[in-house]
Amino acid sequence: MSTINALKIIDKGDYALVEFDLKGEKVNKLSGPVMEQLRQVTDELKKSNYKAVVLKSKKNKIFIAGADIEEIQGIKDKTECKDLLISAHNIFNAWEDLPMPTIAAIDGACLGGGCEWALAFDYRIATLDKSTRIGLPEVKLGIFPGFGGCIRLPRMIGIQAALDIILAGKSVVAKKAAKLGLVDEAVPKEILDQRVELFIKDITMGKKSKRQKKFKPRGKMAAVLESFLGRGVVFSQAKKMVLKQSKGFYPAPLKALDVVKKAFGQSRAKAQEIEMNAFCEVAVTDVSKNLINVFYLLEAVKKKTGVSSDIKPKKISHLGVLGAGVMGGGIAQLAADKNFPVRMKDISNEALAIGYKQASDIWSKKLKRRRITKHDYQKKMSLIGSGLDYSGFKKMDVVIEAVVEDMKIKKLVIADTVKNCKDDAIIATNTSSLSVTEMSEAHPKPENFVGMHFFNPVHMMPLVEVIRGAKTSDEATATIFDLSKKMGKTPVVVKDGPGFLVNRLLLPWMSEALFLLEDGMSIKTLDRFFTHKFGMPMGPCRLLDEVGLDTSIKVLKIFQNSLGERIQVSALADKIKSTDRLGKKNSKGFYKYDERGKDIEADESMYKDLGISSSRSDSLSQEECIERGIYQMINEAARALIEDKIVETAGELDLAMIMGTGFPPFRGGLLRYADQVGIKKIVESLDGYHKKLGIRFEPSQALRDMAANDKTFY
Repeated sequence: MSTINALKIIDKGDYALVEFDLKGEKVNKLSGPVMEQLRQVTDELKKSNYKAVVLKSKKNKIFIAGADIEEIQGIKDKTECKDLLISAHNIFNAWEDLPMPTIAAIDGACLGGGCEWALAFDYRIATLDKSTRIGLPEVKLGIFPGFGGCIRLPRMIGIQAALDIILAGKSVVAKKAAKLGLVDEAVPKEILDQRVELFIKDITMGKKSKRQKKFKPRGKMAAVLESFLGRGVVFSQAKKMVLKQSKGFYPAPLKALDVVKKAFGQSRAKAQEIEMNAFCEVAVTDVSKNLINVFYLLEAVKKKTGVSSDIKPKKISHLGVLGAGVMGGGIAQLAADKNFPVRMKDISNEALAIGYKQASDIWSKKLKRRRITKHDYQKKMSLIGSGLDYSGFKKMDVVIEAVVEDMKIKKLVIADTVKNCKDDAIIATNTSSLSVTEMSEAHPKPENFVGMHFFNPVHMMPLVEVIRGAKTSDEATATIFDLSKKMGKTPVVVKDGPGFLVNRLLLPWMSEALFLLEDGMSIKTLDRFFTHKFGMPMGPCRLLDEVGLDTSIKVLKIFQNSLGERIQVSALADKIKSTDRLGKKNSKGFYKYDERGKDIEADESMYKDLGISSSRSDSLSQEECIERGIYQMINEAARALIEDKIVETAGELDLAMIMGTGFPPFRGGLLRYADQVGIKKIVESLDGYHKKLGIRFEPSQALRDMAANDKTFY
């Protein structure tokens, strides 16, 4: 017998109300004990005389968050997995087969296993509340719907719409769910109970009965594509899209596609057998375990404050941004998008206009895609003010400085700003390479000065490095950490130091690309090794273009001065500097770009400008290219984490690399990947490259100690 008391049957006369409230948890989830209680509840309802059953959640903004991820992470073998799935299917099948109609009254998130249970109901009514989203995000954890979702969803909304949700791990709002046929009604939150009562009335009067909802295509084209012949086209196109987006690194979407294809039209028992067998194959993979670990890293951020003390963050009502332009405008847009009133200041109206345009362009794209309304657009734009002086800055709680990356100028701006703000205002610098500690010398209260490093483009890149200077207070750190979360970002606290964390680890990889070009690799092959073979979102040559060749070389030289002889710079760097190639910003770099800034092809004329042969041998192996780039990052990560303590934990370092650089999530992070490769193997490889290629490959003492003592990062 289950000891969990999460589900409660309440007698409502003609119908039974089942309330879901998992005690001691913020969300409802389908753990093993909860599923066992659901079995008991289902058995009890099956024997009852109720004319209908309604399920409601007592959690605020949560219907059912999904299955218990810890249990999924703990699955070690396929037999254990199959037993779990058989039990879950038996329970959901029994619910689906209840003699009376069932209604899911959905208010809040209905995801994963929760959505799969909802699919086993006869009717679904969802609220229009913003928190109500219905979907199947399992592929983001390296698995796919395994409780019947791959079977019931296509039957309910059609193959095309179902694949769109399953393969991308999507969730939809109630209005879209109603349009798809995923829910029967989408109603205002305030009248949910009233609509449920009307449903019950229709059932008791015989106007509604138990049913197995089946999709009926609307229009000739939809009918053709959902037909037996048309499905082949749908599955073929879906596979092409999955491979294009995942490059084949993520097995779950392909398996899910195969399950939908094979199971559609089969009996329930046969279809579920197909789904279970395929699910068990992906659930035990390293990819799934790594993606679940990344999920936990993200969840941990939600609970953290950024400091070890009990200091609470300050309440933020108004934000100031110093320096408009593209970066300042992006920060202002982000703040206003989260309903913070924000005021930009710059030294010219032209600069302010650029800031406004940056914000407007982002929202205009959302408006065009119908993600916001015209009213939303106007409301958000109205939250951004601007001026050439400090008007209004006396009420600012936080001021984010985003002026030119020059220490002297930044210090002058900070000193001037302090005079025009209230005494306890926190000033945060958006710097990517300059010392926060040195910059804080311009502030009479350095405890109120902190780094807040956004990555470009601001509205797309999820990471914010919260940089503690030598005198930054806990309150300032906690406030910026909290503000970053409220702005929809993933913050990681790092100590002040050259390149902070992400840029410090990324630069050796980007720098090594120049040496690999010297050694005969072509631009195209080199980048393909790191994208299509290792899984990086962008190759090092393409990334150098994106950052800007001038900026990259400038920062590389700064690193060389700061970190010493281990930072070697290829002779190609000075040759690039002598050309007019800036990368994407002037459409001249390692790649050619069209008028929209999209890379077209590798620019073969780059070889001539660099004084190297355009006849590329590509003689180095894929393994060597990847090791020379990635192992240097791991080596520098060991120094940053263990020797310099730039960041506190391996998890935070991995999260920063995934969120800040797009390091392949399926590998779990840079240091989790290092553990999987083996620290001893990495040290041996680095020693070999050290002897052959020079000091930049010399293993750090931290890494040597780990290898000698059989230690891992996790």
